[in-house]
Amino acid sequence: VQLQAFGGGLVQPGGSLRLSCAASGSIFGNLAMGWYRQAPGKQRELVAGMTTGGSTNYAESVKGRFTISRDNAKNTVYLQMNSLKPEDTAVYYCHTLKYGTHYWGKGTQVTVSS
Repeated sequence: VQLQAFGGGLVQPGGSLRLSCAASGSIFGNLAMGWYRQAPGKQRELVAGMTTGGSTNYAESVKGRFTISRDNAKNTVYLQMNSLKPEDTAVYYCHTLKYGTHYWGKGTQVTVSS
C-alpha cells in the first residue's frame, strides 16, 4: 500500500486547511484509514480515524474542529481542519493497517502561526 499526503502549509490561527491522502496498491474500500500527527519533541498521536463502514473517532483535542472523510471512488481520505490553533502545528501522516502491517504516508507539515 502506498500513501501520499497533500495539503499542508502555513495558516494563521483560526484558519482552515484540508489534507488529502491518496492510496494505491490495495482496494481502498477495504482499508480503515487514519490521520496521525507528530509535533517536535512529542510522540506521534492519532488525530482521526475512519473505518471501512464510515465510523469515525477523533482525539479529544480536535473534536468539533476536524473532520475525516473518504471518497472510495478516488481512493482518497481527507482531513478538514477548521479553527486551527498553534498547538495543531505538526507533521501530519496518513496511515492504514493491512494484514498486521502499518503503512504510513510521507507526512505533510502543518504550521499554525501568525
